[in-house]
Amino acid sequence: MRDSVRLSRRSLLALAATVPVAAAPASAAPSVLGGDRLGRDTVQVGSTTGLPRRLTARSWLVADQNSGEVLAACRAHRRLPPASTLKMLFADTVLDRFPRGGRHTVTAADLAGIPAGSSLVGIRAGTTYTVDQLWQGVFLRSGNDAVHVLAHLNGGVAKTVADMRAKARELRALDTHVVSPDGFDHPGQLSSAYDLTLFARQGLRDPGFRAYCRTRTADFPAGGGKTFQIQNTDRLLSGTWGLRAYPALIGVKNGYTSDAGNTFTGAATRAGRTLLVTVMHPADRADAVYEEAAALLDWGFSHGASARPVGVLVEPVSAGQGAETSPRSGPAATAGVADGPSTGRLVEGAGTAVALLAGGAWALRRRMAPGRARGRHRE
Repeated sequence: MRDSVRLSRRSLLALAATVPVAAAPASAAPSVLGGDRLGRDTVQVGSTTGLPRRLTARSWLVADQNSGEVLAACRAHRRLPPASTLKMLFADTVLDRFPRGGRHTVTAADLAGIPAGSSLVGIRAGTTYTVDQLWQGVFLRSGNDAVHVLAHLNGGVAKTVADMRAKARELRALDTHVVSPDGFDHPGQLSSAYDLTLFARQGLRDPGFRAYCRTRTADFPAGGGKTFQIQNTDRLLSGTWGLRAYPALIGVKNGYTSDAGNTFTGAATRAGRTLLVTVMHPADRADAVYEEAAALLDWGFSHGASARPVGVLVEPVSAGQGAETSPRSGPAATAGVADGPSTGRLVEGAGTAVALLAGGAWALRRRMAPGRARGRHRE
C-alpha cells in the first residue's frame, strides 16, 4: 500500500512538472487598454517638470507618434461626445476608397438627413465636385454636407456607420461608439482622448490624410464655374481669431458641438519628433482647447524625451497584436513586454497545476481512507 501511495505521489509530481507554472506576478496584468494608469481619474505623468498647471479639460493625452508612448494623460479612456474630431475615423475608414480625381454630381438625396445646425462647406445639389474637393470640405470646413455626400458614395450613411464601427474595432478604439459619420450630437455617440489619438496616429500614416489635415486654404466650387475660398477652421493651424499659429503643426482635427463643447486632436513635428495631443471638453472658452493643446505640446517637446511613459497607444489588430480583451477597455496592452504567453495565461497554467495537485491529494486521501463511501459527492 505504501509503495502504491509513493508511486502515486511521484506520478502527481511528474504530472505537475509538465504543466507551465509561473510565479505570482508582482502586479496584475493591465486591465485597461494601453496600461492601467490610463484608466485613472488623476493626471498621470512620468515627469512633473514643466507640466502646465492650468489644464481644465475633462480628458487629455500627449503621445509620441512614432513609438506610441503616452507621455502624460488624464482620464484618457473617459467616454465623451467627440464632435467633429470623429471625422478622423470617418477619413481612416473611407479616404482611400475613391480616386481623388473622381467626379460626382450631387443630388438632393445625397444631402438628405444632415442634422439641423450642422457645420457646412456649402455643397449644392446639381453641382459637380471632385472627390478631392469633397475631402477638402471635410477637413478644412468640417462640412457635414461633404461627409454625407461621401457617405452616400460609400453605399449610404448606415453602411458607413457600420464600416466606421468595424474600423474602430480594427484600430482597437473600444471606447468609441459611432452613431453618425459626421460626429454630430446623437445619443450614445462617444469616444475618448485615447481613441481620438489612435485615429490621428493611424491617419497620419496615410499621405493623403496628412496632406488634407495640414491644408490651410482651398478654392471650392460655387456652381456656374465660380469658386470661393475656404479656410481651415483649426485655429492652431491657421492662426486666426487672435491665436498664433503653432509652429510646425501638421493638423489634425478640431470640433465643437453644444454637447461636446470644444474638442481637438493635433500633431506637430520638432527636431524630427512628432507628438500627438488630444484635449476634450476644457473650460467654456473657444480658445481654451487650443491654448491647452499648445501648452501640452510645448511640454512634450521640452520635457517629454525625459518623461517615463505612462502607457502606450496600441497598434491595430492587423499589425499582429493579440486579441485578448480586458474588462474595462478591450484588449490589454503594455509597452516593453517581451513576446510570450500573457500573464493571464501563465496564471491560468499555474492554477491548473495547483488544481491537479489538489485533486491528486484528494484522490490519495480518498484511497487511503478505509471504508469511505463512494459516489455520494460529485466534484
